Amino acid sequence: MDALTKQFREKLCTELQLFAIKHPEQQQTADELCNFVTRTPDCFERSHMEGHITGSAWLVNPEGDKVLLTLHRKLQRWMQTGGHADGEPVPLRVALREAAEESGIHGIFPLQQEIFDIDIHRIPENKSRNEPEHLHYDIRYLLQTPHENFIISDESDALEWWSLRDFEQRASELDASVLRMAARYFQQ
Repeated sequence: MDALTKQFREKLCTELQLFAIKHPEQQQTADELCNFVTRTPDCFERSHMEGHITGSAWLVNPEGDKVLLTLHRKLQRWMQTGGHADGEPVPLRVALREAAEESGIHGIFPLQQEIFDIDIHRIPENKSRNEPEHLHYDIRYLLQTPHENFIISDESDALEWWSLRDFEQRASELDASVLRMAARYFQQ
């Protein structure tokens, strides 16, 4: 591992520990993420079949009262935009790239530099792509769009802006980590 790669990993572990200080209920997840990053040379590559780092966006509209969710085509779940690092060792850059690719919105920017949420979740086997079941070590950031006009990408069946009321009324359509982010964001 070269010095620059080591520096990125150490910085990420520091950011994870700072996040866990603010959110002690996620300390174990932060520790698991840091352990994965420090012990796995190719953690930022999707070719690592055990799992890999992903970056996601809690993407809010200009007024800050709605969040853009995607109905993921392969997983058939409503979730935040995001995706594979593909070698990028800075998850915030991954989140920004993926948010733009999946929403068609340009000019997205971070509302804060620190981590907004973390999660480790299983991705089911994909026989058509010869991918075994694996883990996504997901690092999420709070980002904002300059407008609400989106374009649905090939990765989504739909995109929708969700208000607090939508999260309350449609909670059964969401997994626990999305509900956790909604609670964290709307209770700020």
